[in-house]
Amino acid sequence: MKATGSLFTKITLGVLFAAGIAACNQNKTPDKPAAPATSGSKPEIVYINEDTVTTKYEAAKDMRKRLEDKGKAAQNDVGGKRQALQRQIAEYQKNAATMSADQRAATEQRLQREGQTEQAYEQNAGAQMQSNQADETKKLYEKVYEFTKQYAKENGYKMVLTFQSGNTQLLYADPSLDVTADFLKKLNDAYAKEKK
Repeated sequence: MKATGSLFTKITLGVLFAAGIAACNQNKTPDKPAAPATSGSKPEIVYINEDTVTTKYEAAKDMRKRLEDKGKAAQNDVGGKRQALQRQIAEYQKNAATMSADQRAATEQRLQREGQTEQAYEQNAGAQMQSNQADETKKLYEKVYEFTKQYAKENGYKMVLTFQSGNTQLLYADPSLDVTADFLKKLNDAYAKEKK
């Protein structure tokens, strides 16, 4: 009986305690949401719109132009070799009827070797373009990264995030935290000084 009485006492005290807390909370004013940062205080975390930086950063534009020019030159080079091979094939097809069997066989073997050489050259040119693009992209990333570290330090930011359309890692950020315009201006200014 003593165990039952003790249990009853604990339950009663628990109910009274909960009722007391509920009564106290009825007289309390509701919690107010945290006040937004005033114009005098700076946020410690900001973000940059990566799409804007990618399209408007002068160094990125210059990189794309360099890669585009190299790509066109490589395409012209590969295209020239392909056309030369096609002319040789057309010449062979035109003269095949007048050639002996040995001449046809030797010419076909030579054209096949040249075709394989041209195909390997085309693949190497593509691989070289990919390597150039990766190198250029890495250099650009490192440049932006180093600038971002300095920019954050100068402005007292503890973290600089990037936002990119379609990126599910940052679904929403308050527009007041967007420092893209200032960041891009200073980034382009630094690049302009570097180019001189």
